[in-house]
This record gives sequence, structure tokens and C-alpha cells, in this order.
Amino acid sequence: MVFGLEKFYSRLSFNSNNSNAQKDAFEQILQDFDISTKDLQEIITKFGADMNKGLASSEETLAMIGSYVAGAPTGEETGRYLALDLGGTNLRVCGFTLLGHGEYTVHQQKYVVSDELKKGDIRYLCDFIADCVDNFITENGSESVGSDLQLGFTFSFPVLQTAINRGTVLRWTKGFNCSGAIGKDIVVLLQDAFLRKNVCVQIAALVNDTVGTLMAHAYKYPETSMGVILGTGTNAAYLEKLTNITKWERESTSTEMVVNMEWGAFDNERKVLPLTVHDNKLDRESINPHKQTYEKLISGMYLGEIARNAILYLVDRMLLFKGFSSDEMNKQWGLDTAYISAISGDHTSDLTETKHILESVMQIPQTTLTDRQMVKEISIAVGRRAARLSVCGMSAVIAQQGRMGMDSLVAIDGSVYEFFPKFEEYMTEALVELYGDNGRRIKFALARDGSGLGAAIIAMMSHKTSKANAGINSTQKDTSD
Repeated sequence: MVFGLEKFYSRLSFNSNNSNAQKDAFEQILQDFDISTKDLQEIITKFGADMNKGLASSEETLAMIGSYVAGAPTGEETGRYLALDLGGTNLRVCGFTLLGHGEYTVHQQKYVVSDELKKGDIRYLCDFIADCVDNFITENGSESVGSDLQLGFTFSFPVLQTAINRGTVLRWTKGFNCSGAIGKDIVVLLQDAFLRKNVCVQIAALVNDTVGTLMAHAYKYPETSMGVILGTGTNAAYLEKLTNITKWERESTSTEMVVNMEWGAFDNERKVLPLTVHDNKLDRESINPHKQTYEKLISGMYLGEIARNAILYLVDRMLLFKGFSSDEMNKQWGLDTAYISAISGDHTSDLTETKHILESVMQIPQTTLTDRQMVKEISIAVGRRAARLSVCGMSAVIAQQGRMGMDSLVAIDGSVYEFFPKFEEYMTEALVELYGDNGRRIKFALARDGSGLGAAIIAMMSHKTSKANAGINSTQKDTSD
């Protein structure tokens, strides 16, 4: 029987008219969402194998993209750097002063990107960004900037990155559809706007937000093993030996590089991930069927929808809410993950918060305490499964790094990890099942704002590398002369 189910049944009173049918259907749902230790082990094994395939070839499900970020910060770096974050309603400009010893100060400003800019010519968007950066520099002390301020650019749209500061736009998402950008280098387009506007800024790095999460946390905690996003979407990045990235054909003076895994696509082949009918329904009705399979099981965009499907499965069988639903509950994506998070954490005796969400927000005509208890347990089961599955990818990375059984620190950013009740507890529970006391040596830390601090740190590292290479080239030229 599912973990803790006997204890749960002892306090739940099923409808006497159909108690056996209600109990059996409910138990089946919870069993479907339960992931055994053996399942976890099989998933980790396939994860490791798929990682190595992705490191060897660019045609694999796990992309394992070389980020061009070589090595990690020491925490002793100093200097002033800018970070730019474009990927939604707002443009965010940040100024970071790195103080060393893992410390820093930050000033930041948000600027609203209008719909006209999102859908107009890319030149207008880049000019707007340049004006915002110019305004930010002026308001935050331009006299101390000089003419060589380095910037890290987090561009949260699909790009083909060809260098640390080069990337071709593949397509637009998130409501953007600027003309003149597809197939062009976004860094060159924005750098041209800086030149037109006489803004003395050099784009030193084009940054993936997951890589930024790793770098931001490693600045203060150099022992950080990997960076993970567990929010609306999910991804991971870690430091890999360059010799293991056998598909990498470019020369490098570094022995290590950060790999952007793009792990949301893990097991798109559907070989090991334990998909339920509720997951299959979500996938079938999504805009990208049979893609991002791992992401659809563990990220915030989807957890509420999975729970909604399971709830309606019981409603359709007259086993929940007396068979009544609502327009809100029937609507795709109608049950937000924030709602099931709140329900999971409702500890009132009559589940008052759950009652409010179901009856006032979701417009269910009436709920009993048993109804609310069942919805709560479904919400917990969906979240617990996500936590247990998320450690499979982390375990595979730590094993790849040869650090299993050693102290490891995983930096995690995202609302699911931060706000879903007991999410970290469920992760640790799975690790202890897998590795005993060694599982407790894998620690997690909340790492907010990787797209800001991480971008600034990567700009710093890129700038240092450029200066070092320029020095080497200059010495070689002097020697040849």
C-alpha cells in the first residue's frame, strides 16, 4: 500500500453508499502517483546513460549543451558588472558590485516592455533596451563606470549559442514576435544599438538562466555541485570535465565547462518515467505532445493540471463532490499549482483553506470534509512524486561527477522548490531510500536570482578570459616580431 495510506484511511470517512468504489478508485490514484525505490533506481540509470549519449552527440534527447562557461568562480573576484534579463513582461537591468569573499551589492530597475515592442521590428526593441541601460547607468553613478562596463545578457528565448557572447535567435516565445531577429545574432543586434546610442557597454556573455543559478551560488559557495531550476519550468546545469564532452570540437584552455542539460526532455521516448492516465491526458492536450516529458512531471506549470485531471477522474465516477464540477474546474489549466500547494499545506481541522479554494475560487457547489481530504491527499501525492523524480536527475549528475558518497551542494531556484510544502523533505526521503546515510550528504540550498547575479559573474569570467587571451596573443606577436 502507498506510503502512509493506512494512517490516512483511519481518519477518512468514505460515503457509505459507495465507500468501496470510492476507496478503491482513490487508492488507485495514490498508488499510480507513488514511485518506488526500484523505479527511482531505474530512472537514474537511464538518466546517466542518456547524459553520456548527449555529451557525445548533438542529436540526442538530452541536449547536454556546452555553455562556453569554463570553470567556476572562486568567490574572491571583484569589480562592477551589469546584468540584463529579458524574457517576459519586464526588462530587468541590474548593477552588481562584486566585493570578494562571496559578497556583493546590487541595484536594479525594471522596465515594462510594451506589446508594440514585443511584436515590432527587433531594432526598436534593441534601441529600447539600450535606452534603459543608459538610463540605469546614469541614475546609478555613470561617473565611476568608465568606458568598458561589461554586461551579462540573460535572453530567455531559444538560441543557438556559438560562443560565450554569440547566439542566433531560433524562435520567439512568451508573446514576443519581433521581425528581423530570427536567424540573427541577438548579441550583435543589441551591441549595435549600444553603439547607436553611445552607451559604453560591452556584452561579454549570453547567459542561460540555469547556468546563471549555478554560477551565482558558486560565487558564495564554491563547493556548489550543480544548479537546478524547479519553478514554472525545470532545467539543470553542472560542471563537466571537457574530456567527457566528446562532441565538443572547439579548442579550449580550460579543463572543465558548465553543461546546460536541458533535462526537461529526458525520456521523451517514454521508457522509464511512470506516466499515469492523468499525465497522458495532460500531454495529449498540451501544445507539445511527447515533448518535455520529465518537465511535465515535476515543474510548476503542470502539477496543478495533473491534480485537476485526477480530481475530475473521480468526479466523472460520482466519487467526489457528488459528481458535480464547475466551469473553472473543467477549464484546462484551471487549477493552478499555487492552489494545490496551498491545499497541501492546509493543516486546519476542517481544511478551511481547501474549502475556500474549491468552493470560492474553483466554484465547486459544495464539498464535504471527505472531499477536501481526498483533494488534499491527491495534491500531496502529485507534489511528492515531483520531488522524488527531481532527485533522479540530480543523483545522475552527482554520480557523473564522481561525488556520490561525498558532500555535495545543489543550488535550486524556483517556486516549486521554494513554496511547495515539504518538497525538500520528500527529496531527502528519496535520497535516503536510495543511498542510506550517504543520501543526507547531498544538501540543497535556495538560490534566488541566478539570471541576475549569475549573468554578472559570467560576464566577469568572460571578460577575464578575453583579457588573458589578448595578453597571450600580444606576447606571441611581440615574440614573432
